[in-house]
This record gives sequence, structure tokens and C-alpha cells, in this order.
Amino acid sequence: MYNPENSKKDITLNDAQLQVDEWIKTTGVRYFNELTNLGILMEEVGELSRLMVRKYGEQSFKETDKGKEIADEIADVFWVLICLANQTGVNLTAALKNNFDKKNSRDATRHLKNEKLKNVK
Repeated sequence: MYNPENSKKDITLNDAQLQVDEWIKTTGVRYFNELTNLGILMEEVGELSRLMVRKYGEQSFKETDKGKEIADEIADVFWVLICLANQTGVNLTAALKNNFDKKNSRDATRHLKNEKLKNVK
């Protein structure tokens, strides 16, 4: 379970999955179903997108954007992704390792050969 005393300690993906699961089962009562969590994920990505567009894009901030932080929005997205991983039996540590392997074999030279990436202004 999450312990504020350990908040300065790094959290592994496995720790995150266990802590989210514990929080859901004790404080959150139960997981929302997978489709509901998928919808919540889309909402959270939208909130992150809104801030990114305002900070790095051409839109200006609105009053309702004040006090919102990109880090918090990314954490919200990550939280729901962890919920979905827990619900579907995905070990995020193994999945990320496999994804690195895939990218390192499939894309070993792809980006190095991409002329579009060489012409950065």
C-alpha cells in the first residue's frame, strides 16, 4: 500500500500496479469496468491535450485552465492506464521490456535513415 513516508523513493512499474490496485480495492471500492476506464482514459488524454495545446501550441489559456499542471494530467493518464493493465492482466514491466525489444529490432536504423529527421530547423 502507498506509504507517504516512502514518497521520496522511486516507484517501479510493478510497485505502481500494486499500489493502484490496493487503492482501488480499499478507497475506490472497485474498478470501473474496462470500457468505462477506456472512456475515462480518453477524457484524461483530452485534458492533457488541452494543456499542451495551450502551453506549446497557439491557443491561449482560459480561466478554467488556471492551476492545472501538465505533470498532474500525465499522472492521471498513467493512473488509468495502470488500471486498465491491472484489469486485463498486463504486467507493465514485461510489456515495456518487450516494447523496447520490438523497437530496437524493428526500428534499429529506420529513424537514422529518415531524411525528414535530419532537416530539423
